[in-house]
Amino acid sequence: MLRNVSVAIGLLLLLPATGPAKEWAQKMFQTMNHDFGHVARGAKAEFAFEVQNLYEEDVHIADVRTSCGCTTPTITKPTLKTWEKGSIVATLNTRSFVGQRNSTLTVVIDRPYYAEVHLTIAGYIHSDVDFQPGVAALGDVEQGAFAEQEVAVTYRGRGNWQITDVRSANTHLEVELGDPIRQPGLVSYKMLVRLKPDAPSGLLQDQLTLVTNDQRMPTVVLPVEGRVTPLLAVNPSPLLFGTLAPGQSATKQIVITGKQPFRILSIGAEHETVQFKTATDVIKKVHLVPVTVTAPQQPGEFRYTIAIETDLAVAPKATCQIRGTVRGDSPTAAAHRPVDAAPQR
Repeated sequence: MLRNVSVAIGLLLLLPATGPAKEWAQKMFQTMNHDFGHVARGAKAEFAFEVQNLYEEDVHIADVRTSCGCTTPTITKPTLKTWEKGSIVATLNTRSFVGQRNSTLTVVIDRPYYAEVHLTIAGYIHSDVDFQPGVAALGDVEQGAFAEQEVAVTYRGRGNWQITDVRSANTHLEVELGDPIRQPGLVSYKMLVRLKPDAPSGLLQDQLTLVTNDQRMPTVVLPVEGRVTPLLAVNPSPLLFGTLAPGQSATKQIVITGKQPFRILSIGAEHETVQFKTATDVIKKVHLVPVTVTAPQQPGEFRYTIAIETDLAVAPKATCQIRGTVRGDSPTAAAHRPVDAAPQR
C-alpha cells in the first residue's frame, strides 16, 4: 500500500530513516544471504537473489554496488510492476580470485521511494581443483529427449586425492564418473553429466556435489544448467491482470504453441468467473485464446489455474496461472498489505 496513506507516512517520518523505509524494500527479497561453500577454480558460481514487487507502484532498481571486485552483480529487470519478478545475479570470479571471499552487494532503489538493501555473498575458491568447463551446460533440451555434458575434473596436489561420491537433490540428473588418472602431483577424472528423458519442462539450475577424501575440502560443487523446452507452451505465464475493482471484468490473451499442429480439446479454469473463447475444431501450431476474468467482490489477491488439453500424442496438457488483485477501500490499495509496510519519503 503505497498511495493514499498520508497519515501513516506522516507517522513514519518520526521514526529513524534506517527503520521502516528499509524494511519495505527487504520484504521484496526471498533471501539476502548466500554462501557458495567450496568452489573449484574456474567453476561457474552464480546466485540469483529473487525480488518481487509487492506494491502497486512500479519499483525501479537504479544500481547495485559491490564491496569486492571478486563479485559482479547484474540486474535482470530494472523496473518491476505489481507482482512482477526479477533478480540480482551475483557472479563470483573464480578465475581471478582464490581463497575465502566475502562481498556485500548494495541494491539501490530510487522509485517509488529511495531505499538500499544489502545482500551478502561468501565462498571459498580452491586453486588446486579445476573444472573444464566450469559448468555442466546442457543447453536447450526438448522435453522427453536425452542430453549429456562431459566435464574434466583436475586436482593438483597429493596423489591419493579421490572423489568418493557425487550427489544431487535432482532425481532427473545422473552422473557417470570415470576412473582417476594419476600422475605426479596431478589427479584427473572424466565425468559425464546426463539429464534423464523424464525431466519436466522448465529452467534447470542445479548443482552436483562432489564428495572428496580431502578434509580441507570435503565437498565441492559443480553447477548444472539447461532448459527443458515443452512440447506445448503457454505465454505469458503467469497471466497478470494487475489491479481491478470489485466485480470489474478484463480480457487478456494467451498464446498456446505446439511443436506440431494440434487441436485444443478443452480449456477451463477452477473458477466460473474465468471465461475463454476458443475453437475446438481448428488444427494449427499456434492458438490465440482470449481470457476474460471478472474480479471477485472481496479485496485482496486472486489466483486461478487454467487447464489446457490438446490432441498432441506426447505431453498433451499444459497449465497457466492467472493472478491479480482486487482493490480495497482505498482505490489504489492492495488490501493484503499492512499500512506499516508503506515506505517513507
